[in-house]
Amino acid sequence: MPAKPILFYDGECPLCRREIDHYRKVDKQSRIDWQDIFASDTTLAQYQLSHTDAMKVIHAVDSAGTLQSGAHAFVVVWQELPGYRHLATILKKLHLVGLVNRAYLVFARLRFRSRCKQGCQLPPR
Repeated sequence: MPAKPILFYDGECPLCRREIDHYRKVDKQSRIDWQDIFASDTTLAQYQLSHTDAMKVIHAVDSAGTLQSGAHAFVVVWQELPGYRHLATILKKLHLVGLVNRAYLVFARLRFRSRCKQGCQLPPR
């Protein structure tokens, strides 16, 4: 189990980088292990996660060591961040995570297509 939640993000995507930079600024207590999927293969491999899958949808490993994806991954992060904890709680209590996830998956599919049209390059194996 990880000491703290891990978030895998596409550090070469300007949109993703901007959003993660915002969260990192909020994470003043370093409660999340922010992992750029282009920085290292090691952690991805530990969770049987390919670069392509990690690029298609955001992934996080929760404090129990379970791999989460999509809106579920955001909830893992938001639970740890001041100002976002309430959002995570509301989404969970109102059982809205599934609905938010469906909307996120539409966005993620469009982002991945657009990103790869612009020159999606995976690290060499």
